[in-house]
Amino acid sequence: MLVHSRTGKWAARALFLVLFVPLFALPLLVILAASFATNWSGAFPSGPTAGHYTSAVRGESLQALTTSLVTALAASLLALTAGSWAALAAAALKKNGKRVLDALFMLPVAVPSVVVGLAVLVAFSQPPMLLNGTRWIVILAHTVLVTAFAYQSVSAAILRLDPVYEQAAASLGARPSYVLWKVKLPLLLPSLNAAAGLCFALSMGELSATMMLYPPDWMPLPVQIFTATDRGSLFTGSAVAVVLMGTTLLVLLAVSRIRTRASFR
Repeated sequence: MLVHSRTGKWAARALFLVLFVPLFALPLLVILAASFATNWSGAFPSGPTAGHYTSAVRGESLQALTTSLVTALAASLLALTAGSWAALAAAALKKNGKRVLDALFMLPVAVPSVVVGLAVLVAFSQPPMLLNGTRWIVILAHTVLVTAFAYQSVSAAILRLDPVYEQAAASLGARPSYVLWKVKLPLLLPSLNAAAGLCFALSMGELSATMMLYPPDWMPLPVQIFTATDRGSLFTGSAVAVVLMGTTLLVLLAVSRIRTRASFR
């Protein structure tokens, strides 16, 4: 820690608890408590039950969870591919060219996600690229929304790379493609894994643009949570939200293990 005195350490820990508990931990604990309740008329929930999870892991909820997983995985892979390629290309550009590319990739983040959803809807509702009413328009919108984070993560990692490894490989006669696949990308692997995890988590929780685009047979889990709570089924919606959080956390933990092994290499 940056604080070395015992008093300072205890003060920093107390400040962390004061900020973390009400701002981050308490809302999650409220959702967890609500997912096991049948009513909440006082300060604490009552009527404990696990029945909400029965419907949260079967039927439409299970289908929506599968939809979210497939959408997030596809969008993450596409975003990681496009963002990494663009970051590698931007590293070879001059300063002004890199600024233009940075601005283009950060534009979807600079505007509300509902604007991105509307733009995708307008752009792909007419031939020859008619995607409206299909699952592909949802995956495309998620890809557009998360690619900026992959681009920024990989760009930052490229700046920290030591060029000595590439120069040594090139001096030994390695072709540029060999240097890219055997030297540069392995060094970037921890950052690529981190970017993939971030893109996956953001896609799993995306709602605004998805509400404008999803077809009836491709409803992600955040949309179902919103629909359940909008109908007044707060406790069922809380259970589905816990399932969403748990699934996302498990995938992120798996990605974290991969990133740790890549860093060790």
